Amino acid sequence: MPPRNAPVGGSSPELLCPSARGHPGASVLIGVVGGTPEAPRITPTVAALEVTPELLALAAPVSPTEVFRFASSCQGCACPHFSNDACQLAVRSVEILSEVTDKLPHCAIRPQCRWFRQEGPAICRRCPQIVTDQYRPSEEMLRVVLGENPPPLEVSPKQTEVSVHSAD
Repeated sequence: MPPRNAPVGGSSPELLCPSARGHPGASVLIGVVGGTPEAPRITPTVAALEVTPELLALAAPVSPTEVFRFASSCQGCACPHFSNDACQLAVRSVEILSEVTDKLPHCAIRPQCRWFRQEGPAICRRCPQIVTDQYRPSEEMLRVVLGENPPPLEVSPKQTEVSVHSAD
């Protein structure tokens, strides 16, 4: 049996993590963050776009992952979110998050998406609410990222950063 990320019959490309850091030459842009801090929504790009230093600079003064959604090669076992031969972010997203759309949103990477390959259409109906870096994450999102017993949110104005990205 071929390794999990190996192409099958030479026709299947490598799997992509849909919540990665943006790196020129190693990532593609797949969406733009909109909505509100309490209810962010990703608007997908028509096609996966090359990540360039100029594109990353457009996000200033905030982190590019607060403004954009990127995809990069799935790091598999090298990622802290990967265990039991699966991305646990995708597993917990389907278990914890509510669907935010009835139909599958457009996705430029669906045939190569680790989350779709693993969880099917259920993750696609939740995907638009997942932002790689959130500074005001909901309790649900904290459970998705950190597991069932996340640390308590601080009440002070200090920002709590939650990253939903691969270990690239």
